[in-house]
Amino acid sequence: MAPQKNSNWDPVLLISQIVSMQTLHYLTLSIIIPPLLSLFAEPISLNYEGGPANVGMIMDWREMAGRPTVRGIYGGERWTSYTQWAWSGGKKVGYGWKEDRWDGRTDPMRGWIIAGCWLVACSADIYYLYSLIRRPRLILDFALTLAFNHLVLTTYYSASLPTSFFFWLVLLGGSAVTVVVAEQLCVKREMREGLSVVNVRPDPEDVEVDEMEMGGLLRRD
Repeated sequence: MAPQKNSNWDPVLLISQIVSMQTLHYLTLSIIIPPLLSLFAEPISLNYEGGPANVGMIMDWREMAGRPTVRGIYGGERWTSYTQWAWSGGKKVGYGWKEDRWDGRTDPMRGWIIAGCWLVACSADIYYLYSLIRRPRLILDFALTLAFNHLVLTTYYSASLPTSFFFWLVLLGGSAVTVVVAEQLCVKREMREGLSVVNVRPDPEDVEVDEMEMGGLLRRD
């Protein structure tokens, strides 16, 4: 009977690690994005689209790209003096008159803030990968899985595939930095742990047994 090989495949552990990484990434974004948007973003358009704590600020790629995410009640991108309605994530989050509220222009500062927060979250992912994944050869897989999952989720949320070069640059650039730094840290840790030598004094009885066995082999020869 052929000996069975030990397998490291553990689907429960794999799925739990993927979910943990995705959750920690979005948790980091949800902590740092709202206060920064409240401080530096243009308040009128921000409040019109649901406020700084709106989930679209994280999940909608158009927010990072500086693309418009709302339209008037008559459709299209042209705003009139009639009452306008703002939609985000399939929900109505704002309404009012153009003259009194929002003129439909996007805030370029908001995209830069969200992009910067994404890079900060990628820096935090380095620690998450270092602590949860630990193995250098798995860092690339988990980092790309996180980026791919976000791509799927943001495409579903916005109902459109990202077409912004700036969005792709931030997504792939953040992933590249995460992979390089996390892999280096994990490799250094493995080298540090692998080079640690434990000083164990040999047992005299074991030495005598080894000498007797070697003597027996010499006599048989």
